[in-house]
Amino acid sequence: MLENKKIFVLGLAKSGYYVTKLLASKNTILVTDKIEPTKETLEELASLGVTFKQSETGVELLDETFDIMIKNPGIEPKHPCVLKALDLKIDIVNEMEVAYHYLPKHIKIIGITGSNGKTTTTTMLYELLKKHHVPCHLGGNIGFPLSQIVNDIKSGDVLVLEISDHQLYNLKDFKTDISILTNICPTHLDFHGNYENYKKTKQKIFNHHGSSDLAIINASNTDSLEVTEKIKSRKEYFNNQENYYNDKGIYINSKLVIKLSDIKIKGSHNYENILACLLALKEIAFDKRLIKEYLSNFNGVEHRIEIVDSKRNIEFYNDSKATNPTSTLIALKTMTKKTHLILGGMERSQDFHELDGEINKVAGIYAIGEVTKRVANYAKKMHIPCYKCETLEKAMHQIKENVQNDEAVLLSPASASWDQYDKFETRGEEFKKLVEKLFN
Repeated sequence: MLENKKIFVLGLAKSGYYVTKLLASKNTILVTDKIEPTKETLEELASLGVTFKQSETGVELLDETFDIMIKNPGIEPKHPCVLKALDLKIDIVNEMEVAYHYLPKHIKIIGITGSNGKTTTTTMLYELLKKHHVPCHLGGNIGFPLSQIVNDIKSGDVLVLEISDHQLYNLKDFKTDISILTNICPTHLDFHGNYENYKKTKQKIFNHHGSSDLAIINASNTDSLEVTEKIKSRKEYFNNQENYYNDKGIYINSKLVIKLSDIKIKGSHNYENILACLLALKEIAFDKRLIKEYLSNFNGVEHRIEIVDSKRNIEFYNDSKATNPTSTLIALKTMTKKTHLILGGMERSQDFHELDGEINKVAGIYAIGEVTKRVANYAKKMHIPCYKCETLEKAMHQIKENVQNDEAVLLSPASASWDQYDKFETRGEEFKKLVEKLFN
């Protein structure tokens, strides 16, 4: 626990806000962000004795008198203020690392990470634990900072955390009892510098594990196998001979748990997520009747291959959460109709050729965002009609002119949203509004 420390919080947002509230009573805190918060937030921070100063980088506010920097996970390692903290030998952590030290004893922590599938797996696991009447809490990258919920957690509870690579980057003492690695593929390379650094960061989900801790690993993902080769955890694998799916159902320890016909969400990626989830669930509670009851009604996660509507027999899918090409490839594999694909967003050196194996399903590509020209060049090489739309709204107007009955429209950008949106959810919400507005 932190007491009598001078703390520098770099980046407010949700994580900075809640960790500041957690620490304010026993520490001196300066918060900085390039965006000034609302009047109400400023007044609340002031009432807690917290100083807020607006700054583009915060560099001029940081000096050697600070004991620790709590960095927003999204702020890059080469940010000027982070580099200054390193020069000053100031310890840099994030809010999850801080909140970890405020957890009660005798709880079970389940951490889920991966390049794709972590939100769906986290959601299913949490909901299934609740269905089994296990006292549990949901937090992390899924929208609830650990520092927001830490005071609600009691001894004996189970904590289910989605943990992104950005959060893993600054974790030190933090440790799980069960860690799930859904898969690894190249993404967020602008943040990490290269793929090797990204893989090393993902490996931190197994930090401080011993033989009594459980690692759940995708046996069909070579990079997941590579980064877990030397960890000390007890290992369980899915997509192997014991834990797998086929056209009949999902099997754990080679025994049928649920038929595919009883699962509402479809697609190989979702069956893999279910396998990972069930391997964690069986460590705590496992009732096949309750599992069937839940999975027969679970619609999936919003913004992840979410069916928005079907108008004139045209299906509209919101896959705004697809921020890398592997996610978009997964979405394309689920498409059964000729598809109009909205592709693009923030430039992160993503390789669109990862889509080559499924691109024959695409009737047209609608390029948006910073990578519009690169997307257009890719489409030209693949002999796919392409429209350089720049924005989502222009793309949807063009699609309205082009799309035919019995085709599909898929927003699956293979790119982060931050060039035009504050988050991928905002992009997805705009897509859904445009479907309603233009195709009514």
